[in-house]
Formats: sequence, structure tokens, C-alpha cells
Amino acid sequence: MSMKFLLLLCLCVGGALTHGNEDYDDYDAEAKPTPAPKEAIDPRGHRPVSRGEVYIPVAAPPPVSGRGRYRTRPTTAPTGQPQEEKEEQPDHGGCVHASETMGVLCPTGCELKTALLKQERNVKPTVAQLKREVDALSQTSNSVYRYVTDMTTEVTERQKISDGNGQMVSQYTDDLEVQHAFVKEAIDVTFPQNIKILQGVLEKIRDKIQRIEKAIIAQRDKCAEPCKVSCPIPVVSGKDCEDIFRKGGEASQMYLVRPELLQTPYRVYCDQITQDGGWLLVQSRLDGSVDFGRRWDDYKRGFGNIAFDVGKGYCETPGEYWLGNDRISQLTKMGPTEILIEMQDWTGAKVYARYQQFTVQGEPSNYILAIDKYSGTAGNTFLEGAKELFGQNRTMTIHNGMMFSTYDRDNDRWVPGDPSKQCSREDGGGWWYNQCHSANPNGRYYWGGAYTKYMAKHGTDDGVVWMNWKGSWYSLKAISMKIRPFFADK
Repeated sequence: MSMKFLLLLCLCVGGALTHGNEDYDDYDAEAKPTPAPKEAIDPRGHRPVSRGEVYIPVAAPPPVSGRGRYRTRPTTAPTGQPQEEKEEQPDHGGCVHASETMGVLCPTGCELKTALLKQERNVKPTVAQLKREVDALSQTSNSVYRYVTDMTTEVTERQKISDGNGQMVSQYTDDLEVQHAFVKEAIDVTFPQNIKILQGVLEKIRDKIQRIEKAIIAQRDKCAEPCKVSCPIPVVSGKDCEDIFRKGGEASQMYLVRPELLQTPYRVYCDQITQDGGWLLVQSRLDGSVDFGRRWDDYKRGFGNIAFDVGKGYCETPGEYWLGNDRISQLTKMGPTEILIEMQDWTGAKVYARYQQFTVQGEPSNYILAIDKYSGTAGNTFLEGAKELFGQNRTMTIHNGMMFSTYDRDNDRWVPGDPSKQCSREDGGGWWYNQCHSANPNGRYYWGGAYTKYMAKHGTDDGVVWMNWKGSWYSLKAISMKIRPFFADK
């Protein structure tokens, strides 16, 4: 009986221990199964949650709207009626732009005046110092001369004094010796020191004159022949590419624009063919030749190659570049602006996204993006996020209303303030990241299109991505962003 009891007790203890090792799972057949915990939202994994959830639109400031800066383009005048004359732009040629206000354009030389003025600024203070030293020396010399003359007269008078005044003469003689010592020190010490200083000043002037002579020789060599530039800039210029188009600049190439009268002109590429032209290229990716993993200041100022010549004598082919957030912001805040985003995959297929309203705020707001009124074939990623995602995961990929972020300036919504969770650092470039993206035009460039997380630096979809067209893990061959002042077609 005792053996049966012990055996039964061992079985009970063993069953209890086995039950305790099941990690608290309930295997009772009659008990209801415990529902699985809801999957945590992972902004970097892009794992869809329940399709029953809907994304939440992101509140964003409205883009600049209203009446456009330009009226509808004039139609071609009927035969027999005078057409609108194009503005004539004088061409001086060489290094001088047609318009005096546009300044010097030739990048290879002919800047002798600038070099001379720069040297003049360095020489003028030295010459002024030399003049001061000469004046001081002259005053000292005059003082000593007058003093010696007076002493000579005084010595003559002293010689006339009678021998009875010997004591008085001795006193004056001592005083005269003191004065003589002063004069000797001035002649033996002060004068040589001043002369030495003057010699040093003269040596400096001689050195600077030699530099000027070298600069003149160098500039003479450069200007021996007419200036030749790798990218001749057309005479016609304007506030933007639309203004240039209306002035007759109908060829797609590099131009100079100046949105404001007091602003220094800068180079841009104008697309004067696509969808009626007038487009100013603000972003371009073609071949991965330019690194877009840049700092905040680089994206602020702009970087890359505007355009290059492929043998036609002018720069008709755009390069890879980012215009600069300051310039993009200025252009879009001058009035209603639309944006055209064109892209191409590695099979040659092309799609586009066009938004009739596009505004980028200034740096104090970290260049907040405001965009609206989509049309096109690529998919509305800016306003709707990635359609392959659901619920909050999709909301996390909306770009409208986001601030601009770079790897050294984290403004995204993925755990703000946590340096280990930065979209720009992981996704390869500066952009209006949320948590993180459905479009990543400034990401890392991958040849061939498809890539994997094992190829990515941080295991994330960091390529040139437009998810609503090609999904994640496909890097586009080419993508460009172009803006134009919005005006009604009719």
C-alpha cells in the first residue's frame, strides 16, 4: 500500500513539474485559446497590420495657392497678324554677360580686375603704414635739426661769457653734454631703428608687387585667347524657367536665373519640352555619380552637377544634383507652384506624379513640405503613403507636412531625439521623412533595380524607392523633380 502511495505521489509531482515548464501556456482542452497579442507597429519593417484599419491623413499646412504669377501662355498669332516680339538680349561675348547686372560668367579666367582689386586691398594698409612711419621720421628729423641749430647758437653765446663766470659755464657745459648724449642716441639708435622699420615695410610692398606681377602674367596667359567655357550659358535669362521660356529660351539646357532683383544669379537646368516646358529641375538622379548622403548645410546650399555637354557645344544634358532647400523654398513661396516627378525603372518603363500645389517653407520651420492636387501614373505617395501597407503603418509613410531631415539634423517622426532611430541615417539621403518613407528619391543608388536587406547598409529599404509603383526593395534607374509656376491652361 505504501509503495502504491509513493508511486502515485511521484507521478503527481512529475506532472506538476512538466506543467510548470510549458511557459504558462494553457493546454486544457476545455479552456478557450488565448488570443495572440496584436502585432507591434514597426516603421522600419513595413509589416502590414489588419486591413480593417484605415490610415490617418497627416495634418499639414496648406501650400501656396491663389492666382498664378503668369497668365496663360499666348497662342500663336494667326497669319497676317503681328506676333509678340521677343525681348532682345545683347551679346557682348567673352567673359561678360549680355546683361551687365548678371556679372562675370567665364569660369576659366579673365578676372584680372578682381585680382588687382584684391591685391589693392592688401597693399593700401601697408602704404598707409609706410606714410605714417615716414611722417614720424620726418617730424623727428626736423625736431633734432632745430634742436641742433639752437644748441649751436647757444654754444656761440656761451663762448662769449667771461672767464669770471666759469662756474656758470661749467653748469651749462654739463647740460650741453646731456643734450649732446640725447642727440647722439637719436642719431645712433632712433634713426637706424626707423630706417630698419621702413626697410621692412618696403620689403613687404616689394613682395606684394611681385605677387601682383605674377597674377598679371597668369591672367595675361589665360586671356591671350578668347575664353572657352565647358558650358556656354545662353544670353536669355529670367526669374525662372517659365520666364525664360516666354522670352524665347525654348531649348532644354542650362540657364541662369535670378528670382529676385537683388539676388545673385545661379545656374539651373530648364526642361522646356516636357508637358509644355517651363520646368526648373530641382532634383535629378541618373547614374549614381553623385553621393546624396549629405549634411544639412549641403542640402541647404545645393550640390552636384547642373549639366554637361555631350558634344553639341552646349550643356543640354542634366547631371545629378539637388538645387538647394533655400532656393527651392524661395521659388515655391513666390506664388502657386506645381511639381512634376518623373521616374524610370531598369526596363525603360516610365511613370510620373504631378502635384498642382507644392510649397517648401523656410529653414526656421526645417523646410516643411506642403503639397496637394495629385495626378499621374506613379501613385500618390506624398499624400496617401504606401498603398501596400495598412493602418498606422501606412500613415507612417505619408510625406506631406513633414520637416526635412538629414543624418546630422534629425526632424523625422521616428522616436524624435533618439540618435539610434533616424530615417535619414538609415535610408541614405536627406528627405521629408515620416517614420520613414513611401518615396525615397535621394536614397542610395543600386544598379539593376532589385536589392535585398543584406545589400543595404542598415538592412532597410534605402534605395531610390517609389513604393506605390515598384514597391519596396526596388531602386529606380532614374528620377527627377521639376517645378514650375502654376498657371491655368485655359
